[in-house]
Amino acid sequence: MDDIRTLLGYSLFTINERSVTVGQLVLVPLVLLLGYFFIVRIKRLLVRKLTQRHFDQDLVLLIERLFMISAMALIVLFCLSLLNVPLTAFAFVSGALAIGIGFGAQNILNNFISGWILMWERPIRIGDFLEVADTRGTVETINTRSTRIRRIDGVRLLIPNSQLLETTVVNWTLIDKLVRTTVRVGVAYGSPVKRVAELIDRAANDHPLIQKDPKPLVVFEDFGDSALIFDVYFWVDMGPERDLRVIRSDLRFAIDELFAQNDIVIAFPQRDIHLDGQLKLVQSPAEQVLERTATKPEPAHGSGP
Repeated sequence: MDDIRTLLGYSLFTINERSVTVGQLVLVPLVLLLGYFFIVRIKRLLVRKLTQRHFDQDLVLLIERLFMISAMALIVLFCLSLLNVPLTAFAFVSGALAIGIGFGAQNILNNFISGWILMWERPIRIGDFLEVADTRGTVETINTRSTRIRRIDGVRLLIPNSQLLETTVVNWTLIDKLVRTTVRVGVAYGSPVKRVAELIDRAANDHPLIQKDPKPLVVFEDFGDSALIFDVYFWVDMGPERDLRVIRSDLRFAIDELFAQNDIVIAFPQRDIHLDGQLKLVQSPAEQVLERTATKPEPAHGSGP
């Protein structure tokens, strides 16, 4: 036992006239492991309590990140105090690291700061439906370096946080989850336009996912080249797993069914051609050869004496 105490008390080196023993070096990893274990357990408990109290997901994520960083910083400071290492010893090193980060890791630092801005200001929240360039999808999580978005086809993308702050981002659900969309349909000329508008309005109001307030609006848009153009504008609550394309498709099915029941013809492209003068049928050279061959008399066969 005395030998173990002697080994643990053996001084390896000194820092600012303070010796660092073997026992201190052994104790530091244990403190780090145990501290991390308890921090993770406390973090999970904290997230569970906040979720049960119906805190916003973005606020829970922000509190979780702040707690992890603060707790890990405290553990590191405690380990440094166990080694008798003063914080002033890192003044020069921290300055050199700051210069190195400023020149060599600008993008990483930019994305890191942008991530904290997104979590603090919350212009983009978990569950929002975004349109970034040609990408549309739902925000799954906001990390310190990138934001994970689940595209409408199921593919998950990692977009750097700085890009979400420096480029134009369309947030369809920033204020609320109501989104307006439209469906266009063309009917044949001669159709009863008022009856057509009534049928379109009925199909929109009968759909369970289309909002009744504000009500759907049917507009006789234009006299097209081949059809009478009608547009129906309506609002949809963009809840989870609700695709605007599916809702528009359902509405088209309903409109087509109502039109078929009421003998309304959905128009298709057609053209009327008017010709001036007379038409003359001209045979191709191949047809002329075939015609001469068909009318040419067969040679007579000689008969025996």
